[in-house]
Amino acid sequence: MQAIAAPELSILTLNIQVGMPTNDYRHYVTGAWRHVLPSKSARHNLDRIAELASQYDVVALQEADAGSLRTSQINQVEYLARRAGFTHWRAAVNRNLGPLAQHAIGLMSRHPLTDVHHHPLPGRFPGRGALEAHIREPGHAPVHLMVAHLALGRMSRTRQLSYLAGLADPKADTLLVGDFNCEPIELAEHPELRKIGFRPVHQAPTYPSWRPVRSIDHMLVSPSVDSYDTQVLDNRLSDHLPVSTRIRLRST
Repeated sequence: MQAIAAPELSILTLNIQVGMPTNDYRHYVTGAWRHVLPSKSARHNLDRIAELASQYDVVALQEADAGSLRTSQINQVEYLARRAGFTHWRAAVNRNLGPLAQHAIGLMSRHPLTDVHHHPLPGRFPGRGALEAHIREPGHAPVHLMVAHLALGRMSRTRQLSYLAGLADPKADTLLVGDFNCEPIELAEHPELRKIGFRPVHQAPTYPSWRPVRSIDHMLVSPSVDSYDTQVLDNRLSDHLPVSTRIRLRST
């Protein structure tokens, strides 16, 4: 008798850079106006991101915009969710610049998201945050998802990672994903992450997307998570490469 495979979730994380296509360092200068004004190329690139996202069960987004001048008032998380066919989504604004920009992170899921909370993260400067939610499938352990976009400075990141470690649900399979702006060694040496057994699922470089040399986009998983088929995808949709993995849901 053939064994029935355990249910699983396919998960993707990506810093979308407000939808801007960037393929060279010079584009940070020539395309800087797109951080203020809307562009057709950004809308077209969002559709490409949606095409990739549609292949996954859960997608975590960083550097989205929740609706401002530069996106023609479009909430990019909602737009991507609808284009990619997600029935559940949440966006949270980390840095509110009024009509000019609404810096946001987001979660999109084919399963209901429960216990959703947004957390402003500690740091020298405000504007960094995390979004958490649970997925609860009957007969299986809950999955605790956290997406974050961390600070550039190490001291602030250390505080932020300590805060996030404190949010981990010991009764759930926990994943902490996002743009951490640091290499895996920094995560491996963090005392609070080590204490709860969080581990990164890849070491490969993710930035810049056109010639990746730094591994700064991560997925950390708690000891109970059974993850496999982790990949850094060669999809140049922003200045970061996407990271994907699969996890098996644990029966209870």
